[in-house]
Amino acid sequence: MAQTGPTDMDSRRHQMFPVLGDADLARVARFGTMERYPDGTRIFTAGEVGPGMLVVLHGVIAVSQRDGLGHVVPIVRQGPGEFTAEVGQLSGRPALVDGHAEGDVEALVVPPASLRALLIAEADLGERITRALILRRVALIESGHSGPVLLGDPDAADMARLQNFLRRNGHPYHLVDASQDPDAAAVLERYGRCQVLVVCPDGSVLPNPGEDALARCLGMFDSTPLDTLYDVAIVGAGPAGLAAAVYAASEGLRVAVLDCRAFGGQAGASARIENYLGFPTGISGQALAGRAFVQAQKFGVEMLIPVEVVGLDCARDNPDGALHLRLADGRVLRSRTVVAASGARYRRPTVPRLAEFEGRGVWYWASAIEAKLCSQQEVALVGGGNSAGQAAVFLSQHAAKVSVLIRGPSLAASMSRYLIERIEATPNIALHPYTELLRLDGDPATGLAGAFWHNRQSGEDYRCDTRNVFLFIGADPETGWLQDCGVEVDHAGFVCTGRHGAAPLEASVAGVFAIGDVRSGSVKRVGGAIGEGAAAVAQIHRHLAPATAAT
Repeated sequence: MAQTGPTDMDSRRHQMFPVLGDADLARVARFGTMERYPDGTRIFTAGEVGPGMLVVLHGVIAVSQRDGLGHVVPIVRQGPGEFTAEVGQLSGRPALVDGHAEGDVEALVVPPASLRALLIAEADLGERITRALILRRVALIESGHSGPVLLGDPDAADMARLQNFLRRNGHPYHLVDASQDPDAAAVLERYGRCQVLVVCPDGSVLPNPGEDALARCLGMFDSTPLDTLYDVAIVGAGPAGLAAAVYAASEGLRVAVLDCRAFGGQAGASARIENYLGFPTGISGQALAGRAFVQAQKFGVEMLIPVEVVGLDCARDNPDGALHLRLADGRVLRSRTVVAASGARYRRPTVPRLAEFEGRGVWYWASAIEAKLCSQQEVALVGGGNSAGQAAVFLSQHAAKVSVLIRGPSLAASMSRYLIERIEATPNIALHPYTELLRLDGDPATGLAGAFWHNRQSGEDYRCDTRNVFLFIGADPETGWLQDCGVEVDHAGFVCTGRHGAAPLEASVAGVFAIGDVRSGSVKRVGGAIGEGAAAVAQIHRHLAPATAAT
């Protein structure tokens, strides 16, 4: 979640594996039940849902990492006063590690719902446990030994796609370069021609999987019937959606968050956000979103990621009088209110052959994965907003040269001053005003080989032998799922709110609210999105109040 390096992990080991005293154990005992495990028992297994957090009273639990190829790496032996778990146990996700009893073990077992109650009821103890859970997940991600094994070419487009999906969802994985590992090459050969072969923790093998198939094998994808009637269903897990989820759940509402990709939204792909209040040295979008994601789970928010919403039924003529969200997998989720926090999808310029190179040299975000592909190369970046500026500065630390193409005369109209000054002070960033991307060159099978751009002022065309082009030219609202409901939108497709006597963040359909980038008139800033998420909850309470009073 937070971006913490291996050396930092070593120095914080006492925070990762704290020892609870007698007073702490007495507090935990109110939320758990005593269980006994004979010597040699496998208490929890990677890839399978475990019992929750275990607090050792007697004996030792040996914890180890195991990838899909059967490689085992010991992590820690936990004795009396220590506890097992990481952030996945907050929501009952499959374990990422194995745990065996060394000798006879007695432990307090705290299931996910009770663990969340413990973290809220016992503030000081909850803080120490939560910090340990987060740091353990970070350490698993940094180690590169846990989770699914990705076999293939590290520079392959499908490899980058799957790595991005796993990183954006804060899930550890193990990458094996088949050209450097004979065993991996032999396994890859056995499955014929595929760029990437994924070996899941349970041993199942997926050739060139899509994100849904990968999520299903990791236990991220829940296909059980949705019988719960929620108070709030939030579509979109960006900063706005996560803020609304945290505030609503902390105030006792039953909340579900749905997102078809990952938590964090577009902000989650930002390498560094430096103008967000309270972080004077800046924070990555992934770290900020990761903290909010854990916080939401702590308060009991149900996360349905990746799950795609394809429609909203606003008729309310169902027996429960609820709004119905239709999901791509055929299920229906019922909720008394719905919050549209679905943000916007990346805008694609009208450039010939663009679709051929998406994920093969054309990117709409700049993470560490893409930065590695650009090492000591020249790259082109199109766009003049804050996201483009953050990406340009980040990529300049890896690429030999970053050519920034903007349609206007300068960055002043669309970018924060601190980013402009940083770009001006970075010698390997070159600004090209009055310039637009013209066409792309290369073979989709091998990737992008060059890009052409046109200077409208001079009339000249230029060719750059770049293998990577980054596009940050704005976004269009993600509102297709609202069309059948008749929610009013403006000329650009953003959701209109606060009209005809409605609450400021309420749409034209009662009980439907819009926050963040998807809302017409929003400021398109992380801070603004979070503020709207918090404000929406107060308006949701007012909407629900008559129904609550009636019951």
